[in-house]
Amino acid sequence: MGFIKKPYFILILSVLFSISNLQSQEEVVWEPEFRFTWNDFKGAVPIGSTAAATTASGISYNFSTFYENDELTIDYKVYAYFYPTRSWYRSDVCNEVTLLHEQLHFDITELYARKMRKELAEAKFTENVKAEVRKIYKSTLRQLNDFQNKYDSETNYSRNLTVQERWVSDIESALIE
Repeated sequence: MGFIKKPYFILILSVLFSISNLQSQEEVVWEPEFRFTWNDFKGAVPIGSTAAATTASGISYNFSTFYENDELTIDYKVYAYFYPTRSWYRSDVCNEVTLLHEQLHFDITELYARKMRKELAEAKFTENVKAEVRKIYKSTLRQLNDFQNKYDSETNYSRNLTVQERWVSDIESALIE
């Protein structure tokens, strides 16, 4: 019994490597004082991409339910994340304006995490809570994607400095509220 056959050994190593790879996936939770530096962007520039930079960010959540006084109660956590190893930039075309533009993408993600928290707090859930939470999550992601695209379009990916400055002001104000 001491030896593991080679195909099984390779399979076991592959599974262990995949698990450790997933666990080593870097994530940064949004915090008010966190500000990007270019060192935070650790991903490789994709071949054929014409973009100057990409900020990989997203929203994740978890929840549990319980009954309190015969009423269904939901306990939830919603987070905005930045993924350094999936974010990248081209050093030859990026500057501090580009970095601020990318920071706002992450800040916008936090605004939509807040919107999701608010929607969850105001929702009246039924026994189908899992599907109802998922519906709120999917709707939030669609809205977030649309808003991120609007931001890029209106600022022309940070090239329109006047509009970029307006967005900075608007997002910073929204984060304070």
